[in-house]
Amino acid sequence: MIHLDSPDPEFGSMLRSGSQPIALAAILLLLIVVGIGSMALWRATTEIVPEVDRVALARPLQSRTAQAPEQLVERTRSLEASQQDSIDQLQMVQDELQTVKRQLASEAADKKRLADQVAALTETVDRLRQSFASAPPDPSPAPETRPVSTRTHAMSAIRHMRSKAKSSPS
Repeated sequence: MIHLDSPDPEFGSMLRSGSQPIALAAILLLLIVVGIGSMALWRATTEIVPEVDRVALARPLQSRTAQAPEQLVERTRSLEASQQDSIDQLQMVQDELQTVKRQLASEAADKKRLADQVAALTETVDRLRQSFASAPPDPSPAPETRPVSTRTHAMSAIRHMRSKAKSSPS
């Protein structure tokens, strides 16, 4: 147990300071009020700006505020224009793509038709070869050929007649 009559000097000073709580609270309250007052005084002296300065500071702010919607409208219009250009270009590309697809389909159909025709011709040629291979040889005699001398004689006669036709008066 702790005795109040303690010979310890520090313990006695605690008892004395603890015995005057109203004085301590008053001092503490006074320090808080002085601190708040000094802060209020400091803020009041540093923020004193003449009304003219406040108006001068507000004008650029107002002009920037007025310019902001105009800039937004201008940017929006330019975005709309670029978006429309992009849409137009996309539409052109899609149209070109559709045209190319149609051309490819047409070419594929032509290719198939030509391949079918080639197959039919190949089949016909094969049948003709088979029919000639299986046919008996023709007993008819080979066509006669004129001797070279007769042919030469006939050619000279033709030349002679032509030269007479040119020299005779008509």
